[in-house]
Amino acid sequence: MTDMTPDETSCRYKCGALPDCAPLAVGLVPPQGDAAPSYAPPKALARGTLFPGLDLPLGNVVNSGTADIPTAELMAIDFAAHDLSLYLDTHPDDTEAFETYKDLLRLAKEGMERYTRLYGPVCKIQLAESQRFNWLKGPWPWEYAGKREG
Repeated sequence: MTDMTPDETSCRYKCGALPDCAPLAVGLVPPQGDAAPSYAPPKALARGTLFPGLDLPLGNVVNSGTADIPTAELMAIDFAAHDLSLYLDTHPDDTEAFETYKDLLRLAKEGMERYTRLYGPVCKIQLAESQRFNWLKGPWPWEYAGKREG
């Protein structure tokens, strides 16, 4: 290593190479662009994202649609709540979004309680109050009819 400082051009810190004088790590999160285009709600739920630009299925295997299973409502509410929580991570002062988030959390709690009464526990922690081990017998929530893309 030479006696040059990192701001000298010979350090090449702006040239894309990682010289000896580079910092340990530099994080960069590019800002998300315009929200358009976006999937329609049923397709977004099946694909796991609202934004086509973020739709990168593992092994090109995708869900062909939302299944008509009892957990579909819970999955939809959870999907919306999770996306809204990601938005709130970067917009914590958006009071309207926070109120909507709290509404979704209440809906999720009510839906979970209703589902548990009808079908059994959704989360293993719910077994703490059960009289017997009655974990989900099937179908599992991710058991959709999948197809390959591309």
